[in-house]
Amino acid sequence: MKQERSLNEYGIILFDLDGTLTDSREGIIRSAEYALRELGQPVPGNDKMKLMLGPPLIVSMRELFGMPEELAQQAVKKYRERYSTVGLFENRPYDGVKDMLKELKAAGRRLAVATSKPEVFSVRILEKFGLAGYFENITGSGLDGSRDTKREVIEEALSRLGVRDRSKAIMVGDRSHDIIGAREAGIPCIGAGWGYAPEGELNENGAAVIASSPGELLMLLTGRK
Repeated sequence: MKQERSLNEYGIILFDLDGTLTDSREGIIRSAEYALRELGQPVPGNDKMKLMLGPPLIVSMRELFGMPEELAQQAVKKYRERYSTVGLFENRPYDGVKDMLKELKAAGRRLAVATSKPEVFSVRILEKFGLAGYFENITGSGLDGSRDTKREVIEEALSRLGVRDRSKAIMVGDRSHDIIGAREAGIPCIGAGWGYAPEGELNENGAAVIASSPGELLMLLTGRK
């Protein structure tokens, strides 16, 4: 997506969680390996496992691991057995994220989270790391399968914020589905270049711009040097 407006004009900023605010790869990969083993499925090497970081879990089970729908649903349940008690806290905020959120909040930006991760887990993670208070709302998918696309998550986040003029809103995310979901919802997306996207993915899918660090993102969104 071609970026024509100055990024410091956006007053409403939606953030992805995994790969954007926190580095959650350890908990996700270990919980996925647990699910595959429990179901007697082969566990791929690390290069393939890393590809599941970012997209909705059910999508990874179906498309990355080639599971039919029923088996994919079973895999999601097994994954959550471990993730809900151990995996969600095998995680850490990226360096600079907390300072970035603090500065954006002080600058009057309205902040929210829009993540494909189940909302109940997302809230617990952000509360654990002292980040929840920076956001007006934390929107994720439902454990019942609701809001299973990024567009639906973004739409719900904007609705909860009471946003009528979407020209004031922008997304920040680290994978192609963040960019595509934002575009489908009618807003641009900044690529979080410190996250999980393979080389070239963010540019190829139309990120408005790519920030190399939370600090650079802060400068882009506030115009400060």
